[in-house]
Amino acid sequence: MTETRQVAVVTGASRGIGRRVALALAAAGYDVAFTARTVEEGEGRVPPRYGNAGKIPVPGSLARTRAEIEALGVRALPVRMDLLDRASVTAAAATVLDAWGRVDVLVNNAVAHLAGTHERFLDLDVDVAERVVAGNYLNQIALIQAVLPAMLDQGGGTIVNLCSGSATSEPPGPPGEGGWGVAYAASKAAFGRLAGAVNAEYRGRGIRAFNLDPGFVVTEAGAARGGLGTLRDEGFEATPEEAPGAAVAWLVASPDADAFLGRVIWTPKLVAERGLLG
Repeated sequence: MTETRQVAVVTGASRGIGRRVALALAAAGYDVAFTARTVEEGEGRVPPRYGNAGKIPVPGSLARTRAEIEALGVRALPVRMDLLDRASVTAAAATVLDAWGRVDVLVNNAVAHLAGTHERFLDLDVDVAERVVAGNYLNQIALIQAVLPAMLDQGGGTIVNLCSGSATSEPPGPPGEGGWGVAYAASKAAFGRLAGAVNAEYRGRGIRAFNLDPGFVVTEAGAARGGLGTLRDEGFEATPEEAPGAAVAWLVASPDADAFLGRVIWTPKLVAERGLLG
């Protein structure tokens, strides 16, 4: 059990935003438990953004993130978790609590992308949409439910949910032409309701929950899938990949962060106003 450092849990941290968040929290002095499906380097695969072509190789793994966290002088706990498998999700929470006895910060970054998620409306398989909603909404509830009692017992904690502009913005084009599928957008819209519910019930007991929109971040997976030119053409300016990590580290530590409860926090604006990227 940790005695000198607080514990952070970051989901979806083998690459991209999750990896950067995990490293930012490690640099801030947290012991970091982190989840992903890819265990070893070279095993990572993601489905295409549109259509049902074969999966695309991507860099990143639990093993790489572990080495990078430990190089910062804190403890790392890699946990394999599949967001589409609810038993895997609740088992991941149990693994962290059994190993370290507490969770001070939970960052819900993992997202369910599977083949067929971004099909056009009449081509969308409702069974695929159901699985996407389970991963991006229902199983996120299960993870928070698994962690929240420990936070309450220890007197407080912080939850940061990485939300998406697709939940509130119209797509700039149809899927395959720079837009996103309704299954994904709807699942992220539902996910965006969780922070407010947690705050309404548990803010008085020391729990804070934030909705953080990372902005348009070109991650390894996003670049591998391609199709980003239309978003840029529509004025979506890329956010540095390290910006969401800097924002999370500030939200969990700063006494000024409470002013951002109850609203969606736009990462580029926050890091610019607070000078978080130096």
